[in-house]
Amino acid sequence: MKRIAILGSTGSIGTQTLEVVRANGDIEVFAIAAGSRIDALEAQIREFSPKLCGVWDEKKAAELRLRTADTNTRVVSGMGGLLEIASEDGYEILVTAVVGMIGIRPTLAAIETGKDIALANKETLVTAGHLIMPLIKERGVRLLPVDSEHSAIFQCLNGEHGNKIEKILLTASGGPFRGRTREGMEHVTVEDALCHPNWAMGKKITIDSSTMVNKGLEVMEAHWLFDVAIDDVQVVIQPKSVIHSMVQFADGAVMAQLGTPDMKLPIQYALYYPERRPMAGGRLDFWTLGQIVFEKPDYENFKGLSLAREAGKRGGSLPVVFNAANERAVLKFLNREIPYLAICDIIEAAMGHHKIIPHPSLDEILAAEAETYAFIDRVLES
Repeated sequence: MKRIAILGSTGSIGTQTLEVVRANGDIEVFAIAAGSRIDALEAQIREFSPKLCGVWDEKKAAELRLRTADTNTRVVSGMGGLLEIASEDGYEILVTAVVGMIGIRPTLAAIETGKDIALANKETLVTAGHLIMPLIKERGVRLLPVDSEHSAIFQCLNGEHGNKIEKILLTASGGPFRGRTREGMEHVTVEDALCHPNWAMGKKITIDSSTMVNKGLEVMEAHWLFDVAIDDVQVVIQPKSVIHSMVQFADGAVMAQLGTPDMKLPIQYALYYPERRPMAGGRLDFWTLGQIVFEKPDYENFKGLSLAREAGKRGGSLPVVFNAANERAVLKFLNREIPYLAICDIIEAAMGHHKIIPHPSLDEILAAEAETYAFIDRVLES
């Protein structure tokens, strides 16, 4: 019996992870955690009987304790609760499906205690890859990517140990506004930006996909995961999301992973690696597909992607600022406090304001995040 813990169990990746658990029947859910959606957490507690449940909001945690007093699940709260879950001995794989930099400390704690990481929280590597990757090697644990693109690259590299990567070809759908100019996106609404053409995802990542910021984060994540230079990660627009990513080797050969756009495949692959389990769902029909179209990314009109490449190449604490500025700007857009195009303008301003710390410690990473939030709030209030 495989035992897992899930941080972010009520979100898109978390709930799909639980679908994989249901479908296979040989995974025990040792712990779950989420922000404040205690109705969903209560249902998960009653179905999966985890030993621990983390709730970020203390008041919601207290309410959930009362509602689940008839169960054997212990409810913990806040960052302390996440760290307790991460450090417990009763499971082998931590699925990090929380959104944002909140995932850094629990991920580090889980690695320290010998857990494998099924990584869906890309911000952890983007902002703290220089801390995470050496610790992974030191502790001898596995970092198993859950993002569809990074899972695809991971799959393409199976059996290729020691063979030189010449280039990673990171695919992107282009999002709902592919082909538009900045002028054509001036009046984009929240509802417009939440309509992704291919993938069903959480709100924050859906907005990030529309701005191409998500692909920029994935470029930086690929840099850390696969030990390649930022310039050796090439973004390729593939609108139907059939090719999930590719690897070009030193001899010119290109390996690709294809499939229908279903996040349960990379989730299941990470949980059972290296085994491939049967999985229900659609199959790729090449006769219906007919052809696969490729386009170059538009760095001018989608400047979130070019800003991400700049942050990744300059390194240090600048990716922290890029990520934090985007998190704050997306939240304000979702709250209808700023227009759509202001998201990337805010990122650019925050990056320009920041003095880079070359090799930031965890405390310096968290301080840079807080300073970025404060800078944005001052700018928007003035």
